[in-house]
Amino acid sequence: MLGLPSLLVFIGIVFAAALSGAVFMPGAWYRALDKPAWTPPDWLFAPAWALLYVLIAVAGWLVWQADGLGVALALWVSNLVFNAAWSWIMFGRHNIAGAFADAVAMLVTIAGFIAVVAPVSPIAALLFLPYLVWVLFATALNWSILKRNRQPSTTARDPRYLN
Repeated sequence: MLGLPSLLVFIGIVFAAALSGAVFMPGAWYRALDKPAWTPPDWLFAPAWALLYVLIAVAGWLVWQADGLGVALALWVSNLVFNAAWSWIMFGRHNIAGAFADAVAMLVTIAGFIAVVAPVSPIAALLFLPYLVWVLFATALNWSILKRNRQPSTTARDPRYLN
């Protein structure tokens, strides 16, 4: 399954993971949280993630073509699971600390993927660098939101903030 059909499979897998972000949206609860001044505007997230998801799909596809099933692809899949879980944990469960832990797991799997694939597919490793930078930034933002909102469980149960 080489070529375009297999690339479409990887795009489909990434699209399935991305659906979590469409199902679990920020909503009133997130808007009510205290966030740092350097929080990006809401409109930036969709185009940034759209580009990153294309890069993630192509990187996975390149590694699959170069190396087949193995550690690199296991890291790629693991990362997608953490990626999909983040929106559910943060926006669905209103669990800022859990989302931070998930973001750290994303960082570990991204860095692991880059390290493992660099010798096999340098292009795939390079395609993951913007993703690494974005998730580093998002993890710092998640940490800042966690520190600024020490009582999120009270807000999370408040019916005014439920989606």
